[in-house]
Amino acid sequence: VNEGHNVVLAQSFAKNFGLYGERTGTLSVVCNDAAEKSAVMSQLKLIIRPMYSSPPIHGSSIVRTVLTDDGLTSEYYENCKEMATRIRAMREKLVETLKGVGSTHDWSHVTEQIGMFAFTGMSSDMCDELTSKYSIFLTRDGRISLAGLNDGNIEYVAKAIHSVTDGKSITS
Repeated sequence: VNEGHNVVLAQSFAKNFGLYGERTGTLSVVCNDAAEKSAVMSQLKLIIRPMYSSPPIHGSSIVRTVLTDDGLTSEYYENCKEMATRIRAMREKLVETLKGVGSTHDWSHVTEQIGMFAFTGMSSDMCDELTSKYSIFLTRDGRISLAGLNDGNIEYVAKAIHSVTDGKSITS
């Protein structure tokens, strides 16, 4: 901003608050003055109007309720921290279990990533086989949700991944 750049920031709260389908988020635009703000708002209204007439309000109400209450905000951030810790642990355990079931691939790219998903480096054929043979669902580019892993299924998933990647190359 100080260097004269125009800034537009889009944020989604869908994942953060589990509000999928609620179109909950913000669009922030840094304007230089009131005249620019008026011009930007005019253009945004032209763009948004045809998309929807009455957007859902309960998603934004939930976010507002949580973020304006100190107790709920604290609980929300604690829950986020707990989930991030659990997912990080599942990443590490998946890689450890893959090694334990005999995989010789370097899976360090999985533990080096962050977030709910991991890019495994598996090909679309490997992904298709995981889905058809083992009922493990992931995108065909190898992106898998780690949130669904737990102590009860991680060995099954690791064995299945090893089965479809053994002797084949993966990308990291």
